[in-house]
Amino acid sequence: MARRSLPARGFTLVEVLIAMSIMAIVAVMSWQGVDGIVRARDVTQGKVDQVLRASTVIAQWEQDLGAIQNTEAETNIPALRFDGARAFMTRRTDRGLQVVVWARREGAWFRWASPASTTVQGLVDAWNSSQQLMGNEAGQLKTVSGLTDWQVYYVAPGAQTWSNAQSSTSSGQTAGGAGTGNPVTQLPVAVRIVLTFDGSSGLTGTITRDIALDAT
Repeated sequence: MARRSLPARGFTLVEVLIAMSIMAIVAVMSWQGVDGIVRARDVTQGKVDQVLRASTVIAQWEQDLGAIQNTEAETNIPALRFDGARAFMTRRTDRGLQVVVWARREGAWFRWASPASTTVQGLVDAWNSSQQLMGNEAGQLKTVSGLTDWQVYYVAPGAQTWSNAQSSTSSGQTAGGAGTGNPVTQLPVAVRIVLTFDGSSGLTGTITRDIALDAT
């Protein structure tokens, strides 16, 4: 007796709808996972970029300190001075001497550098200009943002401990600046900078860097 074959059976509409629903749920879950990975990657890359930028900026700070030139005997301009908000430096370049100012303003760290000069009067003019910066001068550069505070400390010649740059007696500071006739002061043998960030720029907490100087 011949066997009768069973009729072919397809999917019902309900089965198709269930399968499509399952596929949709799996697709949404997969997309959320991919989206989370992409977002995490972007956040991580942003933090890496900010850290690299901060490292580059601090390297510039170290380069400025390493090029400090003490001309106070000839110009009465301090080689290094910190007033709590701004750090002033007289540094040498291939084209002469220039005044550099690092300042915290509006939650960011700015660097201003004057044109290089080969004359005493040119350097005095640059120093006078550095005392009246408004923030929109040529040579002004916004380096990093999210900076809530910064402090500078010195190790004075012959000292063994750090002292606040604003209270240090051998810090390269003079009370009146150019043209006051103040006695020449010694440079510190080391400078410490402490930067505090609020996280708005991708940097959080503090960065501390110590730099040894050639205090000659």
